[in-house]
Amino acid sequence: MPRGDKSKYTDKQERKADHIAEAYKDKGVSAGEAESRAWATVNKDDGGGKRPGGSGRGQDTGNPAAHKGGAKGGRASATRSAAERSASAKKAAATRKRNAGHGQHASH
Repeated sequence: MPRGDKSKYTDKQERKADHIAEAYKDKGVSAGEAESRAWATVNKDDGGGKRPGGSGRGQDTGNPAAHKGGAKGGRASATRSAAERSASAKKAAATRKRNAGHGQHASH
């Protein structure tokens, strides 16, 4: 099977790659690079093509690439001082207290 042959990938994997590539293109990445990154992400998630003869067939993926967002987002709060985090927490608590009782429905 020549390099770049996508015959071992499922329709779902191809849709996933298309979706990822579109997101990269929207960010300004060139079409070729977006395509490369998209398939690399699918391979990282699924371990290759899932159809017969593809190495990833029948394995649970865990979708590792889809879980990087939380770690990246956590860096922002890690750079804030304890005082800033505390002020934010106090503000959130005050909001919850103010809104207590608003979202409750009468039982049917």
